[in-house]
Amino acid sequence: MTAPRIFLVAGEASGDALGASLMRALRDAHGDAVFSGVGGKQMAREGLASLFPMTDIAVMGLAPVVARLPTLLARIDETARAAIAARPDCLVIVDAPDFTHRVARRVRRALPSLPIVDYVSPTVWAWRPGRARKMRPYVDCVLALLPFEPEAHARLGGPRCVYVGHPLVERLDELTPCARLERHPLLLVLPGSRLAEIERMTPLYGETLSLLLRDHPRLDVAIPVAPHMETPLRRALQGWPIAPRLLMQPEKFDAFRRARAALVTSGVATLELALADTPMAVAYKVSRLEAWLRFLVNVHSIVLPNLVIGENAVPEFLQEQATAQALAGALAPLLADDPAREAQRAAFGRVRERLVAAGRNPSARAAGIVLDYARHGRV
Repeated sequence: MTAPRIFLVAGEASGDALGASLMRALRDAHGDAVFSGVGGKQMAREGLASLFPMTDIAVMGLAPVVARLPTLLARIDETARAAIAARPDCLVIVDAPDFTHRVARRVRRALPSLPIVDYVSPTVWAWRPGRARKMRPYVDCVLALLPFEPEAHARLGGPRCVYVGHPLVERLDELTPCARLERHPLLLVLPGSRLAEIERMTPLYGETLSLLLRDHPRLDVAIPVAPHMETPLRRALQGWPIAPRLLMQPEKFDAFRRARAALVTSGVATLELALADTPMAVAYKVSRLEAWLRFLVNVHSIVLPNLVIGENAVPEFLQEQATAQALAGALAPLLADDPAREAQRAAFGRVRERLVAAGRNPSARAAGIVLDYARHGRV
């Protein structure tokens, strides 16, 4: 095969990381692969000259999207035109479905024989399930990060979907549990990675700590924080009953492996903690509008480890159920040698087994599928 030409479109930081790993794997499999498209700094380090800064389209939340709508529409049009002009062997869209899927639909209309691969399934299994069937005309294959997603797409009439593995599988060695020998139990608190989550969840977590400290006065409390969120986090912590240690990113996984328990806002961190064998209590609160839309959600849990194994092993507290009393009550047995603690750890073993079922190199598996489409076209 001549040098495969791959056009990639990533729209946010997590997609940039996935796209960069995919580019490395594609180059490992086919050293002369040629890349073009849209990405961030990590994809740039792998040789992608992005059409424009990814920050132009990395927008989340209704109000910010509305404010940037003219720019977003222009970038969708620019990206689609560039992909059509490039005539690549395969188009790979990476997450950020509100942007990338609009690009894919335009490209499919202009180049109906071009294979299009979607790296990261939209959460069709949780809400708006009709999106799965609507993807079929313009997506040839979905590369899933979660093991239950292929079945969900088959059930919902979506496109071909293959479980390639979660990127965390490639970092399992960093998350392998170690002996927890701290003199005082370490409680990790993870209020969230976005400003709105920090502002909404931090007061609740401070109240929870006030209750826990009555029985655990020497509790060691730490919060992993990204550099760009340190200032707003410090501001949000001013009313807390204890000054927690702030851990920078390089310390994060080591803390996960050593923590006795965690209080965490629902997200990917729950999967990281499960792989590190750290029991947790999970909470989540959203705005009134988002809460009103809860009836659209169609899953038994919003906690990723629970979804992976199909059982509610990790306690979760949503909206009005997320109170300091409820969270402290769930965390207390996890700080002690309680059956609840061991039950979670047993469940985490099943999470690990399911995640590694596709192998320990998701990026290589994803690259193999992309190259197969690039060689043979649509099937």
